[in-house]
Amino acid sequence: MNMRRVLLAFSLCLGGFAAQAEEVTIFAASSLKTALDEIVTTWEAETGHEVLVSYGASSALARQIQSGAPADIFFSANQAWMDVLVDDGLLAANPRPLLGNDLVVVGAEAEPLDLTAQTIAQRLETGPLAMAMVNSVPAGLYGKEALTALGLWGDIAPMVAQTSNARAALALVALGEAPLGIVYGSDAVAEPRVSVVARFAETTHAPIVYPVAQVTTRAPAADLVTYLASSSARNVFIQNGFSVRDE
Repeated sequence: MNMRRVLLAFSLCLGGFAAQAEEVTIFAASSLKTALDEIVTTWEAETGHEVLVSYGASSALARQIQSGAPADIFFSANQAWMDVLVDDGLLAANPRPLLGNDLVVVGAEAEPLDLTAQTIAQRLETGPLAMAMVNSVPAGLYGKEALTALGLWGDIAPMVAQTSNARAALALVALGEAPLGIVYGSDAVAEPRVSVVARFAETTHAPIVYPVAQVTTRAPAADLVTYLASSSARNVFIQNGFSVRDE
């Protein structure tokens, strides 16, 4: 009899846990994938909720939310696209500036690169410079801004192959289809087939900020945003090449 009661209680607990489990959808910048996949897996195990992550360029994801896509959370690679949704009144809570990043040049070979028009052109004799779309995608915007600040954009622009997001630019270099690419420092950490050959000074581009915000008021979404700012999640972000911002 006692064993039956124990089994019944256990079954009721499981049933209650399953009934409370919910699905949370995050729209997140592609550069977050390696770290965020690890973090949400841990959160799913701890809470029983399921997380669906749609990765892409922040610009494309913001436009999808504008069009009514069912996102609970938006995790952007820059503040400007988050501000678009703020201005449209599409967020349920104020954004939190959670992470930072740096901007680097990667290559399949580890030889350091001087950031001059001549040396870059020499390295690009066998292929293009891979960059995310320079007029809309955050990584591309930062890259164009940095090259412009160094007086290089006019010479380098004809050599650029634009991609849909930073991870796509990274893949071109990793696959040997582009000798160089401009990506985030965290992207370089995620891809062992490339090396950082140059870093852009922070003064050459606007600060790289990753804000996160709820799109809906659902409780699991609020809980997950809180978890993303926790010490355990932040440690994962740091291990993957991000910096954390003090609010």
